[in-house]
Parts: sequence; C-alpha cells; structure tokens
Amino acid sequence: MELIRKWSTFYIEAGCDEVGRGCLSGPVVAAAVILDQNFEQDLIDDSKKLNAKTRISLDSYIKDHAVCFAIAELSPTVIDEHNILNASIHAMHLALDQLKIRPEFILVDGNRFHPYNFIPHECIIKGDSKILSIAAASILAKNYRDQLMIQLHEEHPEYGWNTNFGYATKQHQEALIKHGPTKHHRQSFRLKYD
Repeated sequence: MELIRKWSTFYIEAGCDEVGRGCLSGPVVAAAVILDQNFEQDLIDDSKKLNAKTRISLDSYIKDHAVCFAIAELSPTVIDEHNILNASIHAMHLALDQLKIRPEFILVDGNRFHPYNFIPHECIIKGDSKILSIAAASILAKNYRDQLMIQLHEEHPEYGWNTNFGYATKQHQEALIKHGPTKHHRQSFRLKYD
C-alpha cells in the first residue's frame, strides 16, 4: 500500500513517532520529520516491517532529503517518574522543539498525544504504515535507539541488548534474574529478578 504523502492540503506537516515503549531497559526515543511534496523513496515503510540493512540505508536518505528532522530521547529515570506514555509524548515534544522549521500540523502515530504549542494535531493508529512522514520518523527513531542499545551492550553484554534492544526476551529476563537490574533498566516496569 502506498503511503499517504499529505494529510492536510496546505499546512507544513511534521510526522512523529516513538520507539522503545515496551522495553525493559534503555530510553524511549522519538523523531519528528518534515518532508516536502517532492520527497521520493518507495522503500520507506513502518520501521518494524523493514530489515536492519534497509532501515540503515533509508536513515541516510531521509536525513539528506527531508526538509528537516529531529530526534530526542528520555531516560529510564524520566520514564519511571512520569510513566511510559507521558515520557513517550514528551520525547515527541522534545523532537518537535528541535525542528528548524515550525510545523503547522502534527501527525502522530498512535491514539494519544498532548497538545503542543497550540499546533493542531491528528493521532493516527498504525500511522507508521499509512503516512510517509510518520514512517520516516519511525525509521530514524528505531535506528537511533538500536545504535544506542548496541553501545550499551558493550557496557553490559550479559543482557543481549545488541540483539534484543532492551525488549523482554528470554535471554534478557534470565540475565535479570542472574545479575539484577542496571541503571539502564526501568524500575517502574515489572522486572522479574527476585
């Protein structure tokens, strides 16, 4: 299915998405992307549908051809203090803050968002598989977070973050039982290590 290029007719649109909501460890990462009408790339899709090699090649293309983009992250400490939903939305706000061009309309993957600077927004369920700018944001956020978790893996290789990226795989859960949580784990999540 071809992704929708524009949701509105006249507004400058920013697509937003986040990654890492369901993880046991690591930050939540959000991206915001503004594309113009001439942006061409047929391979872009929901990041979850793409293999790592394709995502990485698309990452460079999006960054080189987008009108502007921004990526933001929030730590496990902030997630624990404010809950994962609020942290995810706040990360999207931080990404929007960094855009060099102020959007006039915001497209958000999912069904929840807090108003941002009086700019109208639309929440779109499965937006990363429907809207081109949201799909582009999902790719940037996913690549950024994956690279971060690969780096953290060097610090704590026992958890397998270079392959599970902080999600609750069997290896990750067994390592939690054996080694306990790190400062990168979300203490407010149900970490089974007792």
